[in-house]
Amino acid sequence: MNTEKDFLGRVAGIAIAMGLLLMGGCASQAHGPATGTVPVIADPPLTRSPEAPHTPVAPVEPQAVSQPLPGGAHLRPDAPGEYIVKKGDTLWDISARFLSDPWYWPELWHANPNIRNPHLIYPGDVISLYYVNGQPRLGINRTPSGSARLEPRVRTTTLDGDNSGIPISALRPFLIRPQIIAEEQLKAAPHILGSSEHRLVYASGDRVYVRNLHDNAVGKRYSVFRPGEVLLDPVSHEKLGYQAIYAGDATVEASGQPTTVTLRKTVREVLRGDRLLPLDVGATGMHFWPHAPSQPIEGRVIGLFDVIDQAAQYQPVALNVGKRDGVEPGHVFVIEQQGVVVHDPYHGKDQSAEVKLPTETTGLAMVFRTFDKISYALIMKSHRPVRIGDLIRRP
Repeated sequence: MNTEKDFLGRVAGIAIAMGLLLMGGCASQAHGPATGTVPVIADPPLTRSPEAPHTPVAPVEPQAVSQPLPGGAHLRPDAPGEYIVKKGDTLWDISARFLSDPWYWPELWHANPNIRNPHLIYPGDVISLYYVNGQPRLGINRTPSGSARLEPRVRTTTLDGDNSGIPISALRPFLIRPQIIAEEQLKAAPHILGSSEHRLVYASGDRVYVRNLHDNAVGKRYSVFRPGEVLLDPVSHEKLGYQAIYAGDATVEASGQPTTVTLRKTVREVLRGDRLLPLDVGATGMHFWPHAPSQPIEGRVIGLFDVIDQAAQYQPVALNVGKRDGVEPGHVFVIEQQGVVVHDPYHGKDQSAEVKLPTETTGLAMVFRTFDKISYALIMKSHRPVRIGDLIRRP
């Protein structure tokens, strides 16, 4: 037993001695390598990357949310501190994340002097919510908060019309060619005279002759249409214009009087007497800045397109207000359906038998193109079908 205890004591002593030697070696290497030993290469000290420049985003102040906001806007209780723009976002979509009423976007907008055009947003931009004197403001940053490192890189984004987040295919025909024309436009428009084959109906690829086409430079493009239903103001009965039934596109092949044109694309038969209007290629902008009119404007829906009697979300409508009424692209209107009069067979002795039902909100529409007497609007939101005769008003 004593022999075993002596053996264990020697082993413990050797272990303690080895531990002391190792600790001493580490301590000596901390001051410098000992002679005859392999030097230890330590990692270089860590350096902090420069902070990315961005506008500080203050935390949401609960007391500021309950305060009245500029212009009657209402901040959503779940509004984020910042939002990174994604492909397909629009000002309408983004403002709806922060505001209960998206058209009040300009009331909270704070222009960043480093941003050339604050109304153009691109994927990767950061919309920040912060406060100035207790009032919320929205602005664009180029980097989100928390970014810690800047690296050179190339970012490419295809800036096509489909990035806007709304069905541009529904708007493009209205931006390029009018669907409603004024009476003076109709009278001055050149018309198809005929063809060398003496046919009455034409289609894509046919060459036809046009009379009174004064701007007849070779290669000039036109849209072919025929006048449709007359549009009257439902209140004043003023003639606002005619529906233009689109038939196809044409290109000038030979100038002169009459002018020779070739039908490049047709969506329906082209007839003698159909009119030509130049393609408005300069009206193809897809950026819309939703905002409420500065002055009260009231009107009605006077036209629907490619539907029978009612329209819904993301469908265009025609309004009986235009530039002369102060309407501009981006204006937002509330659509309301006027209550009808119903007969009440159970009315009391002192009550009227005819009762008018309340006016109901139908949806929201945003103007995307204006003319003198009319304008085109896209239904952004609809709670029920939109019909001809529905009221529109400033939100």
